[in-house]
Amino acid sequence: MTERSILVDGIYFGEGPRWRDGHLWLSDFYAHEVLKVDEAGNRSHVARVPEQPSGLGWLPDGSMLIVSMKDRKLMRLADGALSEYADMSSIATWHCNDMVVSADGQAYVGNFGYDHYNEPEEKTANLVRVDPDGSVHLADSGLLFPNGSIITPDGKTLVVGETRGNRLTAWDIAADGGLFNRRVWADLGKNFPDGICLDEEGAIWVADPRLRETIRVKEGGEVTHRISTGEYGSYACMLGGADRKTLYICTAPGSGPGAAEARKGQIEYCRVDVPGAGLP
Repeated sequence: MTERSILVDGIYFGEGPRWRDGHLWLSDFYAHEVLKVDEAGNRSHVARVPEQPSGLGWLPDGSMLIVSMKDRKLMRLADGALSEYADMSSIATWHCNDMVVSADGQAYVGNFGYDHYNEPEEKTANLVRVDPDGSVHLADSGLLFPNGSIITPDGKTLVVGETRGNRLTAWDIAADGGLFNRRVWADLGKNFPDGICLDEEGAIWVADPRLRETIRVKEGGEVTHRISTGEYGSYACMLGGADRKTLYICTAPGSGPGAAEARKGQIEYCRVDVPGAGLP
């Protein structure tokens, strides 16, 4: 069994971890805060997002994009100032969630699709694309809770975890950022994908809150590794550290509104053999 350690505790609910500039950047939903953490566990405040932050990414100019969940907006952080970059509410039908930003500045943003806490009937969701000029487009539709996402190092393939579809879905990326050739990248069976990240061998690490594990899966569905997160759910993951061989995992007892009642979320980590690659 891979040995896990705790980098950070005492957060509410970690989401959207990203490795950049020697730090792990992440959102703490219920603290309404984006923060960054160094390899020693020292944390720093980055931004406050009143309507709950989620997915994170960066534009080519180095400014940061932050998904604002409840109002379904994309915010831009530049020179310490937070401003509205795009309003996605015309396409995203419920709270927005995770995101990946391409090297060219196209942002692909998932959303819940519907209020799954109060609406018993499952509904599909749209995937949103936000172009570098801030314009909002329908990237694709008919998805079952598009969530964690990656872009391959060549910039040609997008893979998104469909949380309620128990699968990873891929598209080819056109020159203008449009998506085509939708296909199942991996059927995950009983696994419930949340956040994901890519390694240099082309395998994807998948955080699964229901089965409380983080798995490494190859295209086609072969699972090569399973890391249990014990009593806590695994909600998001990222390969980082100086050699990109540290797997950071956001864990928590739950993700619903009850998670806002106590700071029980953690960032755990373990060492792996294959370094991270691609985006985010």
